[in-house]
Amino acid sequence: MPGEHRYVWRIAFKNFIDSLKPRPIQGNKIGKDYIGNKYYEIPADPSRGKRRTTRWYDPAKGLDFQDKIPSEWEAWLRMRRTEPPTEEEISKNLAIAQMKKENAAKLEAKRLEESPLDLPVPIERGPQPFPKYKDFPAGDIEDIYKNKY
Repeated sequence: MPGEHRYVWRIAFKNFIDSLKPRPIQGNKIGKDYIGNKYYEIPADPSRGKRRTTRWYDPAKGLDFQDKIPSEWEAWLRMRRTEPPTEEEISKNLAIAQMKKENAAKLEAKRLEESPLDLPVPIERGPQPFPKYKDFPAGDIEDIYKNKY
């Protein structure tokens, strides 16, 4: 059987090179938020040995993973809620947040109308010396030990 060589080293090298190439992760697309982030999930499958559900998101183009994501989606990602947020829930929470911002602006304007200049003014002082206390001697350590012993 001289023509049927398996070329084990070639197969091993090819498998090694293929292991370095990125593989796309296949997950179920769950939803998209108003920022443009896309959310995915791979459910648990005990028959294949996968015990935990995996959830992740791809940030919107031009954004980074350090940017904020909506709190509803963050709760879903961190497994604090089982169902992903609905569009109605997100729009309701955005409306509440907008209303709170408007109310805070109205309260601040009202407070400024009532007392525009009654804000406390910080006292400007120059550099202060280090405080001295009677209970704690100030001076060189050697002087302290000479007087003490």
